Amino acid sequence: MDIIMHIDVNSAFLAWTAAHEKQLGIDRDIREVASVIGGNEENRHGIVLAKSILAKKYKIQTGESLHSARKKCPNLLVVPPNYQVYVQASQALYDFLNTFSPDVEVFSIDECFIRFTNITEEESIPLAYRIKDQIKDTFGYTVNIGISENKLLAKMAGDFEKPDKVHTCFPEEIKYKLWKLPVEELYMVGRKTAPKLYDLGIYTIGDLANTDINILSSLLKSHGRLIYAYANGIDDSTFKPSAPVKSIGNSSTIKFDVEDRETAHAVILSLVEMTAWRLRKANMVCRVVRISIKDSLFSHVSHQRKLLYSTDSTTEIYKNICILFDEVWDKKPIRQLGVSVSDLCCSDIQQMNFFNNTNNSKLDKVIDSLREKYGDTAIMRGVFANSDLHPILGGYPDDEYPGMTSIL
Repeated sequence: MDIIMHIDVNSAFLAWTAAHEKQLGIDRDIREVASVIGGNEENRHGIVLAKSILAKKYKIQTGESLHSARKKCPNLLVVPPNYQVYVQASQALYDFLNTFSPDVEVFSIDECFIRFTNITEEESIPLAYRIKDQIKDTFGYTVNIGISENKLLAKMAGDFEKPDKVHTCFPEEIKYKLWKLPVEELYMVGRKTAPKLYDLGIYTIGDLANTDINILSSLLKSHGRLIYAYANGIDDSTFKPSAPVKSIGNSSTIKFDVEDRETAHAVILSLVEMTAWRLRKANMVCRVVRISIKDSLFSHVSHQRKLLYSTDSTTEIYKNICILFDEVWDKKPIRQLGVSVSDLCCSDIQQMNFFNNTNNSKLDKVIDSLREKYGDTAIMRGVFANSDLHPILGGYPDDEYPGMTSIL
């Protein structure tokens, strides 16, 4: 029998930021005060992404506006997110977990599953404690670990009590550990589904597990059958050790409505700057580029194209995404723009071609090194010199991590 563990970093963005500040010698620990990780309070990016234990006491919620959070706690410490720190910390964690087992499946930037094929239930518990404690000693932050024989039950176990805990939920424990929980705590029972279940008199996971499946199927179709199975601890999904990154994306909600082509192109350039930087940092090149547009009425359109060559050049990616934008934009005011690249391969093995401008790529790598040493804005494009736009917009990586969306 396989043993599956679910590893979840406690308040990941906050924990990773605190650990990074300690490495830099900053004399504070944001986990010990009322603090949140959040965007810019002066524009639409003002959302709480993670909160400290003291911030929770003020009933501050993840996802609420910083304006609302500060009303609850006037002295709230707001720390801006740092995408590069999160990705580096996440990768370091997964590399560490690979020393225990080669089977690590990434679920999100701060969650993963790890599979063991040669241990018993009894052996899994001390092993989980050893992994948890070594992560704390090595990296300076805590995780929760859930243990079971499938991914669903392992994830549910990991959420029983936080932080810095190990829990089990094996099939024989479902009735007294899982069924007593409110039904909305079951994975895949969201805000829209829960009220429909309440109308049927279903308030706990146990209620759901013992409901006639035909009633659930009639009301919720395939989703009803899925959550019925989950309530009974049944998860038929396969374990898929994480493959290399398939795409790299970046998006941003803009603090004003974009109504002209020139401004839209500038925003695209700022998004491509970060996307192409990440692409080169991963030692990859792309063959497909994509644009996505959301207007002020939240209508969404996207468009992609395959290039004649593989590239990691900021200029080449930007040029082609601008062409896509001009083809699909209907002139409606734009609220959000997103770019992504895919069909990736290692830059060391790409074929030579006559289309790609290698001089641009070499220049990009020099710029990358300067920005890494002196900061993101050490070198910027001239179009941003007298502009209110930030020269590099760094969004949350919504393509690399399943189940995650761009929220910055």
